[in-house]
Amino acid sequence: MTTPSHTPHRMKVGELARKTGKTVRALRLYEEMGLLSPARSEGNFRLYGPDEVARVYWIAKLQALGFSLPQIQGLLHTVESSSTGPDAMLSLREMFRGRLDDTRAQVEKLLQLERDLAESLAYLEGCRACSHDHEVTGCVECDGVHADTQAPSLVAGIHSPSPGRSHDIVQIRSSSASAADPNPT
Repeated sequence: MTTPSHTPHRMKVGELARKTGKTVRALRLYEEMGLLSPARSEGNFRLYGPDEVARVYWIAKLQALGFSLPQIQGLLHTVESSSTGPDAMLSLREMFRGRLDDTRAQVEKLLQLERDLAESLAYLEGCRACSHDHEVTGCVECDGVHADTQAPSLVAGIHSPSPGRSHDIVQIRSSSASAADPNPT
């Protein structure tokens, strides 16, 4: 009985592209930049194994974090040129710490935007009950539906009409008004 070979499965560039969701062109660019170093077959075909698959996924994850290919190239150079493993990991840790700080700041901005949008949508929901005909700029100073509420910043910004633009009249009908009558009086 023969024992199974422990050599990992090697694949050509097209198979690696299908497996990782990258284009052949992207994989060749990674190779040109020194991010990938495939083995070569006797026929000089590029052959990729599990290490290269892991590297492609790693590159994709770093790109999702906002790293550019030249930054990834620099990161690899820094790690590979470090004199010891701990020095290499220190450099990597510092780069990731900076990216984490940036990511947290972006998340905070997005959370604030979410709060602003939710507040504005809640405010605008009240506008459905408005049955007044008035200029758009009057919506911000509405004392009918929003008598006790100040317009949120995303809504308050509409009060200044664009230069040279006429003041459009908003005709808002209550839900009980007839949809068939386009000009209620």
